[in-house]
Amino acid sequence: MKHAQGKQAEVAEILAPRQARRSRVQAVETGMAVLKGLSQLGGRGSLKALADHVGQSPAKVHRYLASLIDEGLVAQDPVSQQYYLGAEAIQIGIAAMRQADPLRAVDLALVRLREAHGVTCFVAVMGNHGPTIIKMEEPGLPVTINVRVGSVLPLMWSATGRVFLGLLDDTRVRQMAQDELAQANAARRPGLKGRDPIGQVCRDVRKHGMAMVRDTYLPGISAVAAPVYAHGGRVCSVLTALGASGGFDPDLDGPVARSLRLEATAASARLGFTARPATAPT
Repeated sequence: MKHAQGKQAEVAEILAPRQARRSRVQAVETGMAVLKGLSQLGGRGSLKALADHVGQSPAKVHRYLASLIDEGLVAQDPVSQQYYLGAEAIQIGIAAMRQADPLRAVDLALVRLREAHGVTCFVAVMGNHGPTIIKMEEPGLPVTINVRVGSVLPLMWSATGRVFLGLLDDTRVRQMAQDELAQANAARRPGLKGRDPIGQVCRDVRKHGMAMVRDTYLPGISAVAAPVYAHGGRVCSVLTALGASGGFDPDLDGPVARSLRLEATAASARLGFTARPATAPT
């Protein structure tokens, strides 16, 4: 009997540190859930709203909030009694945003797209003269195209440009598209739709969240493009994949487009964007 009791005590002594560690880990997980929940509520909320959001009792959430207040991660408004993100949380956010570089966010995405689909891919930003390529990856047997890092692409005729045109609420960008349309030769115009081709391009992009072209910018070249959003919800760059029209599928439901969409969404998340993008007005 004494031997059995001794064994039980020995096992309990071994298990106690493990249980304590597990308890601490669970406490940290709950604390982080409360902190993230407050962020997901817009950075401010009542105790009840926060408890409902994280699926815990108000009493339990209150205990964790008290600890987070002690650490400066949360503060409480003395008038409304609502909780909001504190000074230390703001400093963490600032430090994270300093690392949120649009080029760094897509650097590996370009490599993955190139390797997975054997396509040429690049990232472009909106420059003073139009969409400008800032980083490019090419497969072992690259498609011969007349674009390189530094190339400026048209808004109306390239998939990249159409994403910027459709999702940026910018009168300057719209005017640039109108200038392109006015200067377009007869060979380009048959690919345009309706009496308002710029508006139609914008509506198509907003409907699908992406853009694709076949032979509209470069003969024999097709492309598909997806937006990358900054934390505020504005398009900061565009990911594009392209290839020879005969062997490249730019369909918006095709495998390249699906991969591109996933990479653009992941890059947006790395830049702090989590909400569904609001569509730009017509």
